[in-house]
Amino acid sequence: MSTVDQLVARTLGITEDRLTADLAYQSIREWDSLGHVALMVALEQEYGVEVDDDLMLELRTLDAVRAFADGLADPAAEAPATPADVAAGTASGAAAAPAVTVHRGLEGVTFDHSAVTLIDGAEGTLEYRGYSIHDLAEHASFEEVAHLLVHGHLPDAAALEVFTKQLRAARTLPAPVLDLARALAHAHPMEALRTCVSALGAFGPRRAAGTDESLAEAREAGIELIARIPMIVAAHHAFRSGREPRWPREDAGHAEAFLTVLLGEEPTPAAVRVIDKGFVVHADHGSNASAFTARVAIGCRADMTAALTAAIAAFSGSVHGGAAERAITLVDEVGTPENAEAHVAALQSRGEPVMGFGHRVYRTEDPRVRHLRASVVELSEERGDRTGLDVLDAVAAAMRPRQRHGVAPNVDLYAGLSYRLLGLPDDLAVALFVIGRTPGWVAQALEQHANNVLIRPLLAYAGPRGLTYPSGAAR
Repeated sequence: MSTVDQLVARTLGITEDRLTADLAYQSIREWDSLGHVALMVALEQEYGVEVDDDLMLELRTLDAVRAFADGLADPAAEAPATPADVAAGTASGAAAAPAVTVHRGLEGVTFDHSAVTLIDGAEGTLEYRGYSIHDLAEHASFEEVAHLLVHGHLPDAAALEVFTKQLRAARTLPAPVLDLARALAHAHPMEALRTCVSALGAFGPRRAAGTDESLAEAREAGIELIARIPMIVAAHHAFRSGREPRWPREDAGHAEAFLTVLLGEEPTPAAVRVIDKGFVVHADHGSNASAFTARVAIGCRADMTAALTAAIAAFSGSVHGGAAERAITLVDEVGTPENAEAHVAALQSRGEPVMGFGHRVYRTEDPRVRHLRASVVELSEERGDRTGLDVLDAVAAAMRPRQRHGVAPNVDLYAGLSYRLLGLPDDLAVALFVIGRTPGWVAQALEQHANNVLIRPLLAYAGPRGLTYPSGAAR
Protein backbone atom coordinates (compact mmCIF):
# COMPACT_ATOMS: atom_id res chain seq x y z
CA MET A 1 0.00 0.00 0.00
CA SER A 2 1.28 3.48 -0.85
CA THR A 3 1.89 6.05 1.87
CA VAL A 4 -1.24 7.99 0.96
CA ASP A 5 -3.33 4.81 0.88
CA GLN A 6 -2.09 3.95 4.34
CA LEU A 7 -2.99 7.44 5.51
CA VAL A 8 -6.51 7.21 4.05
CA ALA A 9 -7.13 3.77 5.56
CA ARG A 10 -5.77 4.79 8.94
CA THR A 11 -7.70 8.06 9.08
CA LEU A 12 -11.02 6.57 8.00
CA GLY A 13 -10.48 3.45 10.09
CA ILE A 14 -10.94 1.01 7.18
CA THR A 15 -9.01 -1.98 5.90
CA GLU A 16 -6.81 -2.09 2.78
CA ASP A 17 -9.27 -4.16 0.76
CA ARG A 18 -11.78 -1.29 0.90
CA LEU A 19 -9.46 1.12 -0.94
CA THR A 20 -11.15 0.56 -4.27
CA ALA A 21 -11.23 2.80 -7.34
CA ASP A 22 -14.78 3.93 -6.61
CA LEU A 23 -14.09 4.90 -2.99
CA ALA A 24 -15.33 8.46 -2.47
CA TYR A 25 -16.82 10.86 0.04
CA GLN A 26 -20.20 9.52 1.23
CA SER A 27 -19.69 6.21 -0.61
CA ILE A 28 -19.07 4.47 2.73
CA ARG A 29 -20.26 5.19 6.24
CA GLU A 30 -16.75 5.97 7.48
CA TRP A 31 -16.16 8.67 4.87
CA ASP A 32 -18.85 11.00 6.12
CA SER A 33 -18.56 14.75 6.62
CA LEU A 34 -16.51 14.42 9.82
CA GLY A 35 -14.37 11.68 8.29
CA HIS A 36 -13.68 13.99 5.35
CA VAL A 37 -12.49 16.76 7.65
CA ALA A 38 -10.28 14.28 9.53
CA LEU A 39 -8.78 13.19 6.21
CA MET A 40 -8.04 16.79 5.19
CA VAL A 41 -6.31 17.44 8.52
CA ALA A 42 -4.29 14.23 8.11
CA LEU A 43 -3.17 15.33 4.62
CA GLU A 44 -2.11 18.72 5.98
CA GLN A 45 -0.09 17.11 8.75
CA GLU A 46 1.49 14.47 6.49
CA TYR A 47 2.48 16.77 3.63
CA GLY A 48 2.85 20.14 5.35
CA VAL A 49 0.28 21.89 3.18
CA GLU A 50 -2.90 23.83 3.82
CA VAL A 51 -6.11 22.43 2.39
CA ASP A 52 -8.46 25.33 1.68
CA ASP A 53 -12.19 25.06 0.99
CA ASP A 54 -11.78 24.79 -2.78
CA LEU A 55 -9.23 22.01 -2.52
CA MET A 56 -11.32 20.26 0.11
CA LEU A 57 -14.19 20.11 -2.39
CA GLU A 58 -11.88 18.60 -5.02
CA LEU A 59 -10.43 15.91 -2.77
CA ARG A 60 -13.63 13.87 -2.60
CA THR A 61 -12.47 10.62 -4.20
CA LEU A 62 -9.62 8.25 -3.43
CA ASP A 63 -8.22 8.79 -6.91
CA ALA A 64 -8.24 12.56 -6.39
CA VAL A 65 -6.42 12.20 -3.05
CA ARG A 66 -3.86 9.90 -4.68
CA ALA A 67 -3.25 12.35 -7.53
CA PHE A 68 -2.85 15.21 -5.05
CA ALA A 69 -0.34 13.26 -2.98
CA ASP A 70 1.59 12.12 -6.08
CA GLY A 71 1.91 15.72 -7.22
CA LEU A 72 3.27 16.78 -3.81
CA ALA A 73 5.66 13.84 -3.62
CA ASP A 74 7.15 14.56 -7.06
CA PRO A 75 6.67 18.26 -7.84
CA ALA A 76 9.01 17.98 -10.84
CA ALA A 77 6.88 15.30 -12.47
CA GLU A 78 5.54 16.25 -15.87
CA ALA A 79 1.97 17.59 -15.71
CA PRO A 80 0.72 15.64 -12.70
CA ALA A 81 -2.96 14.96 -12.72
CA THR A 82 -4.87 17.40 -10.56
CA PRO A 83 -7.73 16.26 -8.29
CA ALA A 84 -10.14 18.03 -10.61
CA ASP A 85 -8.70 16.17 -13.61
CA VAL A 86 -9.10 12.84 -11.87
CA ALA A 87 -12.60 13.62 -10.70
CA ALA A 88 -13.60 14.60 -14.25
CA GLY A 89 -11.90 11.57 -15.82
CA THR A 90 -9.62 13.76 -17.98
CA ALA A 91 -6.23 12.75 -16.58
CA SER A 92 -3.99 10.48 -18.64
CA GLY A 93 -5.12 6.89 -18.26
CA ALA A 94 -8.22 7.82 -16.32
CA ALA A 95 -11.37 5.87 -16.93
CA ALA A 96 -14.14 7.50 -18.91
CA ALA A 97 -16.64 9.47 -16.87
CA PRO A 98 -19.69 7.38 -15.95
CA ALA A 99 -22.85 7.96 -17.92
CA VAL A 100 -24.79 8.66 -14.73
CA THR A 101 -23.74 11.13 -12.04
CA VAL A 102 -24.64 9.72 -8.64
CA HIS A 103 -25.19 12.19 -5.80
CA ARG A 104 -24.79 10.06 -2.70
CA GLY A 105 -27.25 11.20 -0.04
CA LEU A 106 -28.65 13.64 -2.64
CA GLU A 107 -25.88 16.01 -1.57
CA GLY A 108 -25.90 19.23 -3.54
CA VAL A 109 -29.21 18.38 -5.22
CA THR A 110 -31.85 21.12 -5.13
CA PHE A 111 -35.21 19.42 -5.55
CA ASP A 112 -37.67 22.32 -5.26
CA HIS A 113 -38.26 25.97 -4.36
CA SER A 114 -39.22 26.98 -0.82
CA ALA A 115 -40.30 30.14 0.99
CA VAL A 116 -40.06 28.65 4.49
CA THR A 117 -36.45 28.80 5.67
CA LEU A 118 -33.23 30.36 4.36
CA ILE A 119 -29.91 28.81 5.38
CA ASP A 120 -26.56 30.25 4.29
CA GLY A 121 -23.99 27.76 5.48
CA ALA A 122 -20.99 29.88 4.56
CA GLU A 123 -22.20 32.95 6.45
CA GLY A 124 -23.93 31.10 9.28
CA THR A 125 -27.32 32.64 8.48
CA LEU A 126 -30.70 31.18 9.43
CA GLU A 127 -34.01 32.91 8.68
CA TYR A 128 -37.62 31.75 9.04
CA ARG A 129 -39.64 33.34 6.23
CA GLY A 130 -37.20 36.25 6.06
CA TYR A 131 -36.78 36.87 9.81
CA SER A 132 -33.38 36.32 11.42
CA ILE A 133 -33.20 33.56 14.01
CA HIS A 134 -31.43 36.05 16.26
CA ASP A 135 -34.37 38.47 16.28
CA LEU A 136 -36.89 35.65 16.71
CA ALA A 137 -34.96 33.94 19.51
CA GLU A 138 -34.62 37.19 21.43
CA HIS A 139 -38.04 38.74 20.87
CA ALA A 140 -40.66 36.25 19.62
CA SER A 141 -42.63 33.62 21.49
CA PHE A 142 -42.90 30.09 20.20
CA GLU A 143 -46.57 30.68 19.36
CA GLU A 144 -45.61 33.64 17.15
CA VAL A 145 -42.94 31.60 15.38
CA ALA A 146 -45.29 28.65 14.88
CA HIS A 147 -47.87 31.00 13.33
CA LEU A 148 -45.16 32.50 11.12
CA LEU A 149 -44.16 29.08 9.82
CA VAL A 150 -47.64 27.59 9.43
CA HIS A 151 -49.47 30.67 8.06
CA GLY A 152 -46.56 32.40 6.34
CA HIS A 153 -46.53 35.67 8.31
CA LEU A 154 -46.10 36.99 11.83
CA PRO A 155 -49.46 37.38 13.57
CA ASP A 156 -50.91 40.64 14.83
CA ALA A 157 -52.51 40.61 18.28
CA ALA A 158 -55.87 39.36 17.04
CA ALA A 159 -54.40 36.59 14.87
CA LEU A 160 -52.10 35.50 17.69
CA GLU A 161 -55.07 35.23 20.06
CA VAL A 162 -56.96 33.05 17.57
CA PHE A 163 -53.94 30.84 16.97
CA THR A 164 -53.20 30.50 20.68
CA LYS A 165 -56.81 29.47 21.35
CA GLN A 166 -56.53 26.84 18.62
CA LEU A 167 -53.45 25.37 20.29
CA ARG A 168 -55.04 25.37 23.73
CA ALA A 169 -58.22 23.73 22.46
CA ALA A 170 -56.25 20.95 20.77
CA ARG A 171 -54.15 19.93 23.79
CA THR A 172 -56.53 17.25 25.00
CA LEU A 173 -55.40 13.79 23.95
CA PRO A 174 -57.83 10.97 23.04
CA ALA A 175 -58.17 8.56 25.97
CA PRO A 176 -56.85 5.56 23.97
CA VAL A 177 -53.69 7.52 23.08
CA LEU A 178 -53.16 8.32 26.76
CA ASP A 179 -53.65 4.64 27.57
CA LEU A 180 -51.06 3.79 24.92
CA ALA A 181 -48.58 6.25 26.41
CA ARG A 182 -49.18 4.63 29.81
CA ALA A 183 -48.61 1.16 28.35
CA LEU A 184 -45.33 2.37 26.83
CA ALA A 185 -43.97 3.74 30.11
CA HIS A 186 -40.99 1.39 29.75
CA ALA A 187 -40.08 2.71 26.28
CA HIS A 188 -37.65 5.42 25.22
CA PRO A 189 -39.47 8.77 24.85
CA MET A 190 -38.91 8.78 21.09
CA GLU A 191 -40.33 5.28 20.67
CA ALA A 192 -43.40 6.23 22.65
CA LEU A 193 -43.79 9.52 20.77
CA ARG A 194 -43.55 7.91 17.33
CA THR A 195 -46.11 5.26 18.27
CA CYS A 196 -48.56 7.65 19.92
CA VAL A 197 -48.43 10.20 17.08
CA SER A 198 -49.20 7.42 14.63
CA ALA A 199 -52.13 6.39 16.82
CA LEU A 200 -53.52 9.94 16.67
CA GLY A 201 -54.26 9.27 13.01
CA ALA A 202 -56.96 6.80 14.02
CA PHE A 203 -58.87 9.59 15.78
CA GLY A 204 -58.83 12.18 13.00
CA PRO A 205 -61.59 12.87 10.47
CA ARG A 206 -62.72 9.91 8.37
CA ARG A 207 -62.57 10.46 4.63
CA ALA A 208 -64.15 8.37 1.92
CA ALA A 209 -61.90 5.89 0.16
CA GLY A 210 -59.78 7.59 -2.48
CA THR A 211 -60.31 11.05 -0.96
CA ASP A 212 -57.14 12.92 -0.05
CA GLU A 213 -56.68 15.37 2.80
CA SER A 214 -57.30 18.92 1.58
CA LEU A 215 -54.80 21.70 2.22
CA ALA A 216 -57.14 23.27 4.82
CA GLU A 217 -57.57 19.90 6.55
CA ALA A 218 -53.82 19.36 6.51
CA ARG A 219 -53.22 22.76 8.12
CA GLU A 220 -55.80 22.07 10.83
CA ALA A 221 -54.26 18.67 11.52
CA GLY A 222 -50.82 20.27 11.66
CA ILE A 223 -51.92 22.82 14.26
CA GLU A 224 -53.42 20.02 16.35
CA LEU A 225 -50.13 18.12 16.18
CA ILE A 226 -48.19 21.20 17.30
CA ALA A 227 -50.42 21.24 20.39
CA ARG A 228 -50.59 17.50 21.04
CA ILE A 229 -47.01 16.35 20.53
CA PRO A 230 -45.80 18.20 23.68
CA MET A 231 -48.65 16.64 25.66
CA ILE A 232 -47.65 13.15 24.50
CA VAL A 233 -44.02 13.68 25.53
CA ALA A 234 -45.02 15.14 28.89
CA ALA A 235 -47.72 12.57 29.67
CA HIS A 236 -45.41 9.68 28.81
CA HIS A 237 -42.75 11.12 31.13
CA ALA A 238 -45.34 11.44 33.90
CA PHE A 239 -46.37 7.80 33.48
CA ARG A 240 -42.80 6.52 33.53
CA SER A 241 -42.18 8.65 36.62
CA GLY A 242 -45.02 6.80 38.39
CA ARG A 243 -47.59 9.58 38.43
CA GLU A 244 -50.66 10.72 36.54
CA PRO A 245 -50.27 13.82 34.35
CA ARG A 246 -51.10 17.14 35.95
CA TRP A 247 -52.90 19.08 33.22
CA PRO A 248 -52.08 22.78 32.77
CA ARG A 249 -54.24 25.81 33.33
CA GLU A 250 -56.39 26.60 30.33
CA ASP A 251 -54.64 29.96 29.81
CA ALA A 252 -51.09 28.56 30.09
CA GLY A 253 -48.75 29.29 27.18
CA HIS A 254 -47.24 26.53 25.09
CA ALA A 255 -43.96 26.10 26.99
CA GLU A 256 -45.62 26.55 30.38
CA ALA A 257 -48.31 23.98 29.59
CA PHE A 258 -45.72 21.44 28.47
CA LEU A 259 -43.55 21.90 31.57
CA THR A 260 -46.55 21.68 33.91
CA VAL A 261 -47.45 18.23 32.61
CA LEU A 262 -43.83 17.15 32.33
CA LEU A 263 -42.80 18.16 35.84
CA GLY A 264 -46.12 17.73 37.63
CA GLU A 265 -45.85 21.25 39.04
CA GLU A 266 -45.87 24.89 38.00
CA PRO A 267 -42.56 25.68 36.27
CA THR A 268 -40.36 28.63 37.15
CA PRO A 269 -40.30 31.64 34.80
CA ALA A 270 -36.66 30.85 33.99
CA ALA A 271 -37.57 27.31 32.94
CA VAL A 272 -40.36 28.61 30.72
CA ARG A 273 -38.00 31.11 29.06
CA VAL A 274 -35.37 28.46 28.38
CA ILE A 275 -37.84 25.96 26.93
CA ASP A 276 -39.62 28.61 24.85
CA LYS A 277 -36.34 29.83 23.35
CA GLY A 278 -35.25 26.25 22.70
CA PHE A 279 -38.47 25.59 20.81
CA VAL A 280 -37.95 28.73 18.72
CA VAL A 281 -34.39 27.93 17.63
CA HIS A 282 -35.36 24.35 16.77
CA ALA A 283 -38.52 25.29 14.85
CA ASP A 284 -37.25 24.61 11.31
CA HIS A 285 -34.09 23.94 9.40
CA GLY A 286 -34.87 23.61 5.73
CA SER A 287 -34.67 20.31 3.90
CA ASN A 288 -33.03 18.23 6.58
CA ALA A 289 -33.59 14.47 6.54
CA SER A 290 -36.77 14.51 8.64
CA ALA A 291 -38.36 17.44 6.77
CA PHE A 292 -37.52 15.72 3.48
CA THR A 293 -39.14 12.56 4.83
CA ALA A 294 -42.31 14.51 5.63
CA ARG A 295 -42.30 15.97 2.11
CA VAL A 296 -41.87 12.52 0.57
CA ALA A 297 -44.88 11.27 2.53
CA ILE A 298 -47.00 14.25 1.50
CA GLY A 299 -45.78 13.77 -2.07
CA CYS A 300 -47.40 10.34 -1.89
CA ARG A 301 -50.59 12.07 -0.69
CA ALA A 302 -50.33 10.66 2.79
CA ASP A 303 -52.01 12.83 5.41
CA MET A 304 -50.34 15.22 7.85
CA THR A 305 -50.30 12.77 10.77
CA ALA A 306 -48.65 10.11 8.63
CA ALA A 307 -46.09 12.63 7.36
CA LEU A 308 -45.11 13.73 10.86
CA THR A 309 -44.96 10.14 12.08
CA ALA A 310 -42.47 9.47 9.29
CA ALA A 311 -40.52 12.63 10.16
CA ILE A 312 -40.26 11.60 13.82
CA ALA A 313 -39.01 8.16 12.80
CA ALA A 314 -36.29 9.71 10.64
CA PHE A 315 -35.40 12.27 13.30
CA SER A 316 -34.77 9.58 15.91
CA GLY A 317 -31.67 8.35 14.05
CA SER A 318 -28.30 8.77 15.73
CA VAL A 319 -26.88 11.03 13.00
CA HIS A 320 -29.96 13.29 12.93
CA GLY A 321 -31.92 14.29 16.03
CA GLY A 322 -30.50 11.43 18.06
CA ALA A 323 -27.18 13.26 18.19
CA ALA A 324 -28.70 15.70 20.71
CA GLU A 325 -28.88 12.94 23.32
CA ARG A 326 -25.33 11.80 22.65
CA ALA A 327 -23.78 15.28 22.84
CA ILE A 328 -24.56 15.71 26.55
CA THR A 329 -22.25 12.78 27.35
CA LEU A 330 -19.33 15.12 26.62
CA VAL A 331 -19.84 16.75 30.00
CA ASP A 332 -19.53 13.41 31.78
CA GLU A 333 -16.68 12.06 29.65
CA VAL A 334 -14.51 15.17 29.96
CA GLY A 335 -15.30 15.84 33.63
CA THR A 336 -13.33 19.06 34.10
CA PRO A 337 -12.28 21.85 31.72
CA GLU A 338 -8.63 20.86 32.17
CA ASN A 339 -9.31 17.48 30.53
CA ALA A 340 -10.92 18.92 27.41
CA GLU A 341 -7.85 19.19 25.17
CA ALA A 342 -6.62 15.67 25.97
CA HIS A 343 -10.11 14.22 25.47
CA VAL A 344 -10.48 15.84 22.06
CA ALA A 345 -7.01 14.64 21.04
CA ALA A 346 -7.83 11.09 22.14
CA LEU A 347 -11.07 11.02 20.14
CA GLN A 348 -9.34 12.37 17.07
CA SER A 349 -6.51 9.85 17.32
CA ARG A 350 -9.12 7.08 17.22
CA GLY A 351 -10.96 8.68 14.31
CA GLU A 352 -14.06 9.25 16.45
CA PRO A 353 -16.25 12.35 16.16
CA VAL A 354 -16.56 14.93 18.90
CA MET A 355 -20.30 15.15 19.43
CA GLY A 356 -21.82 18.62 19.18
CA PHE A 357 -19.49 19.72 16.37
CA GLY A 358 -19.81 19.81 12.60
CA HIS A 359 -22.84 20.21 10.37
CA ARG A 360 -23.78 19.16 6.85
CA VAL A 361 -24.76 22.74 6.00
CA TYR A 362 -22.83 25.24 8.12
CA ARG A 363 -19.19 26.02 7.40
CA THR A 364 -19.02 28.25 10.46
CA GLU A 365 -20.66 28.21 13.90
CA ASP A 366 -24.30 27.20 13.83
CA PRO A 367 -26.26 30.46 14.43
CA ARG A 368 -28.50 28.71 16.95
CA VAL A 369 -25.60 27.94 19.28
CA ARG A 370 -25.31 31.40 20.84
CA HIS A 371 -28.93 31.33 22.02
CA LEU A 372 -28.73 27.87 23.57
CA ARG A 373 -25.46 28.77 25.25
CA ALA A 374 -27.11 31.93 26.65
CA SER A 375 -29.81 29.72 28.18
CA VAL A 376 -27.14 27.52 29.77
CA VAL A 377 -25.40 30.60 31.16
CA GLU A 378 -28.68 31.82 32.70
CA LEU A 379 -29.46 28.46 34.29
CA SER A 380 -25.88 27.89 35.46
CA GLU A 381 -25.79 31.26 37.21
CA GLU A 382 -29.22 30.68 38.73
CA ARG A 383 -27.99 27.37 40.20
CA GLY A 384 -24.52 28.61 41.09
CA ASP A 385 -22.83 25.81 39.16
CA ARG A 386 -20.89 26.48 35.93
CA THR A 387 -19.14 23.10 35.76
CA GLY A 388 -20.98 21.78 32.70
CA LEU A 389 -20.80 25.13 30.92
CA ASP A 390 -17.07 25.45 31.56
CA VAL A 391 -16.45 21.92 30.28
CA LEU A 392 -18.31 22.54 27.01
CA ASP A 393 -16.63 25.90 26.54
CA ALA A 394 -13.23 24.21 27.03
CA VAL A 395 -14.11 21.53 24.47
CA ALA A 396 -15.16 24.27 22.04
CA ALA A 397 -11.80 25.96 22.56
CA ALA A 398 -9.95 22.69 21.94
CA MET A 399 -11.89 22.18 18.71
CA ARG A 400 -11.32 25.75 17.44
CA PRO A 401 -8.42 24.79 15.07
CA ARG A 402 -10.88 22.67 13.08
CA GLN A 403 -13.36 25.47 12.53
CA ARG A 404 -11.64 26.50 9.31
CA HIS A 405 -12.62 23.08 7.94
CA GLY A 406 -16.24 23.61 8.91
CA VAL A 407 -16.20 21.65 12.18
CA ALA A 408 -17.69 24.26 14.51
CA PRO A 409 -20.17 23.98 17.40
CA ASN A 410 -23.62 22.88 16.30
CA VAL A 411 -27.10 23.10 17.82
CA ASP A 412 -26.60 19.95 19.92
CA LEU A 413 -23.60 21.16 21.93
CA TYR A 414 -25.42 23.15 24.61
CA ALA A 415 -29.02 21.94 24.16
CA GLY A 416 -28.71 18.81 26.27
CA LEU A 417 -27.01 20.66 29.12
CA SER A 418 -29.81 23.24 29.24
CA TYR A 419 -32.33 20.43 29.74
CA ARG A 420 -30.14 18.71 32.35
CA LEU A 421 -29.90 21.99 34.28
CA LEU A 422 -33.71 22.02 34.35
CA GLY A 423 -33.59 18.64 36.07
CA LEU A 424 -34.74 16.68 33.02
CA PRO A 425 -33.31 13.27 32.11
CA ASP A 426 -30.93 13.16 29.16
CA ASP A 427 -33.14 10.85 27.12
CA LEU A 428 -35.74 13.63 26.74
CA ALA A 429 -33.38 15.80 24.67
CA VAL A 430 -34.45 14.44 21.28
CA ALA A 431 -38.16 14.52 22.12
CA LEU A 432 -37.86 18.17 23.19
CA PHE A 433 -36.15 18.90 19.88
CA VAL A 434 -39.17 17.30 18.12
CA ILE A 435 -41.60 19.56 19.97
CA GLY A 436 -39.76 22.61 18.69
CA ARG A 437 -39.37 21.22 15.17
CA THR A 438 -43.05 20.29 14.69
CA PRO A 439 -44.14 23.68 13.22
CA GLY A 440 -41.31 23.46 10.70
CA TRP A 441 -42.34 19.98 9.60
CA VAL A 442 -45.93 21.18 9.29
CA ALA A 443 -44.85 24.21 7.23
CA GLN A 444 -42.67 22.06 4.96
CA ALA A 445 -45.49 19.54 4.51
CA LEU A 446 -48.03 22.28 3.73
CA GLU A 447 -45.70 23.83 1.17
CA GLN A 448 -45.28 20.44 -0.47
CA HIS A 449 -49.06 19.88 -0.39
CA ALA A 450 -49.78 23.24 -2.04
CA ASN A 451 -47.68 22.42 -5.11
CA ASN A 452 -47.42 18.68 -4.84
CA VAL A 453 -45.35 16.25 -6.86
CA LEU A 454 -44.40 12.65 -6.22
CA ILE A 455 -40.75 12.63 -5.11
CA ARG A 456 -39.20 9.69 -6.93
CA PRO A 457 -35.39 9.75 -7.33
CA LEU A 458 -33.56 7.00 -9.20
CA LEU A 459 -30.89 4.50 -8.26
CA ALA A 460 -27.96 3.66 -10.55
CA TYR A 461 -28.04 -0.11 -10.69
CA ALA A 462 -24.60 -1.66 -10.04
CA GLY A 463 -25.45 -5.34 -9.59
CA PRO A 464 -25.30 -8.38 -11.88
CA ARG A 465 -27.48 -8.68 -14.98
CA GLY A 466 -28.81 -11.45 -17.18
CA LEU A 467 -28.47 -14.27 -14.67
CA THR A 468 -30.06 -17.59 -15.57
CA TYR A 469 -32.61 -18.90 -13.10
CA PRO A 470 -31.31 -22.27 -11.88
CA SER A 471 -33.24 -25.47 -12.42
CA GLY A 472 -34.91 -27.24 -9.53
CA ALA A 473 -32.05 -29.72 -9.17
CA ALA A 474 -29.46 -26.94 -9.07
CA ARG A 475 -31.37 -25.12 -6.32
